Amino acid sequence: MPKSPLLWCALLLLATGLFTLTGPVEKTLGANARIVYLHGAWVWTALAAFLAAGVLGGVGFLLRRTSLQRWSRALGRTGLVFWITYLPISMWAMQTSWNGLFLSEPRWRLAVIFATAGLLLQIGVTLLEKPAWAAIANIFFGITLLLALSQTQNVMHPPSPILNSDAARIQIFFLGLLTLTLFTAWQVSRLWYSLESTAARMPEYEPG
Repeated sequence: MPKSPLLWCALLLLATGLFTLTGPVEKTLGANARIVYLHGAWVWTALAAFLAAGVLGGVGFLLRRTSLQRWSRALGRTGLVFWITYLPISMWAMQTSWNGLFLSEPRWRLAVIFATAGLLLQIGVTLLEKPAWAAIANIFFGITLLLALSQTQNVMHPPSPILNSDAARIQIFFLGLLTLTLFTAWQVSRLWYSLESTAARMPEYEPG
């Protein structure tokens, strides 16, 4: 069984793509609904990673556990990867669902703002090196993002098209797709963690 997180990521991404193609069609959107399913699973996975990063960051900071702080940093980076890559998927979903790009949609603008802020934040805590700073940053970033989402209105974006659907087959399919993307996020986090652990074990260069 392959153990490399990079290989697992590739396999799970392939499985996610193939599984998405088997998604049930929808009465209004037809086969285009499949990109909406993927869009939903992708952003939920990003939010789950941010939430996990915040929780582990808080526990790691309180207990002064460097390993938990590093996991918080790995999960925060993973959440950012999924959040940033969610943006083009969201534009694809707009095009197929609304026959155009509605970039003034409040949730889209919020997504762009937090993608930019999250990227700058992760760069900053990486330069600071100590994982404790990343743990603290992930706590505040996660809380701020969740509060902002709860207060952002929907214009064309429906509140929750999957959960509010009366088609059980769509909900079951979405849960399967979400499971795949969550497993993918876990492997991405493993990759980030292993890279940081390797860097931490490298001896510092001392000029002769």
